[in-house]
Amino acid sequence: MTEGGAVRQRAALRRRAGRLAVLAAGLALAACAAVVPRGAEPAQAPPPPVYAPPAVEAGIPHDTQRNRVALLVPMSGGNAGVGQSIANATQLAMLDTGTTAVRVTTYDTAPSGPNGGAAAAARHAIDDGAQLILGPLLAEDARQVGPIARAAGVPVLSFSNDSGVAGNGTFVMGYVPAQSVERVVGYARSRGVTTFAGMVPNGLYGERASTAFLRAVEAGGGQVLSLQTYARTPASIAGAAARVAARAPYGAVLIADGGAVAASAAAGAKRGSAGAHVLGTELWNAESSIAARPQLAGGWFASVGDGLYRQFAAKYRGRFGAGPYRLASLGYDAVLLTVRIARDWPIGARFPENRLRDPEGFAGLDGAFRFGRDGVAERALEVQEIRGGTTVVVSPAPTGFAH
Repeated sequence: MTEGGAVRQRAALRRRAGRLAVLAAGLALAACAAVVPRGAEPAQAPPPPVYAPPAVEAGIPHDTQRNRVALLVPMSGGNAGVGQSIANATQLAMLDTGTTAVRVTTYDTAPSGPNGGAAAAARHAIDDGAQLILGPLLAEDARQVGPIARAAGVPVLSFSNDSGVAGNGTFVMGYVPAQSVERVVGYARSRGVTTFAGMVPNGLYGERASTAFLRAVEAGGGQVLSLQTYARTPASIAGAAARVAARAPYGAVLIADGGAVAASAAAGAKRGSAGAHVLGTELWNAESSIAARPQLAGGWFASVGDGLYRQFAAKYRGRFGAGPYRLASLGYDAVLLTVRIARDWPIGARFPENRLRDPEGFAGLDGAFRFGRDGVAERALEVQEIRGGTTVVVSPAPTGFAH
């Protein structure tokens, strides 16, 4: 065999071997296919999972473990200091109670703030699911918030001292002037004072103070010899004091204003009434320097007690590095009240507004208080006397209420 023939023979053998290999592979596949049942499809691998990002909710995160409470206070603008102090106090109350049933979220009521005012802040809070509103601070803000909250079935615990905003689901926690005036007049009557004079500023606060003053003196069997109004200018204050003094003598004179105004008017108002006591209102208790005013020595004023507040103020200072505003206790006590009621407040249910009218009342930093039918907090007040550069309790606050 020639070399060329040998090459052709080896090539033919390789082609035959390749055909046999392909045939063998085909037979093997056919054998495998034969074991699949008729009509069945081969199993396929499942498709890879599709990633779905979590839904993003507007407002604060959804919470099914706690009831939502809104705190409406000014966090910017001219009253930001008071608002921040109240907000800090609510934080302390949450920590002190250790509650896990309530969540408090703060909303800025300042017109220049992110919410654009109290009304918008209330709507924002309600949209976020708030079932109770603590605040707002100012009476004009409470008038805006009240109808919005009422329409949503959300009660409001306002920190205002204007009893005129109470009702229709709005409750007033602030220290209203009428109660302090009635208390201090009652104490003066118990000390033998029968004749009175008074000075009240122009405006709503003065109107409410003068009404309470006249009623309290009349109810106690006393007599008001003179009641004068004034604008908050030195000349107007001096003129009112002179008109009051023209009816001297009397046993006590009410000056329903802060310590600075009372001190400037005291000497003139007491002219011709040696030994007369100056009577103040709850505004005096908000001034730490009130006892340092010698013109007011011997003066009496009624207010909430300071014993527990001093302890709170020390704790507050230790945590936040500065002292609180006196009104901060309202925020603390509002949280205590909420936590107490939360024991019977199912998660997600409406706040049980009827519980706010518990005749036994509530206890807090400012002592005992309860809400009457008018929605105004009735408070157990003490009477203090300015004596020797300090204040002394001369008539302790009652620990509860007579039914």
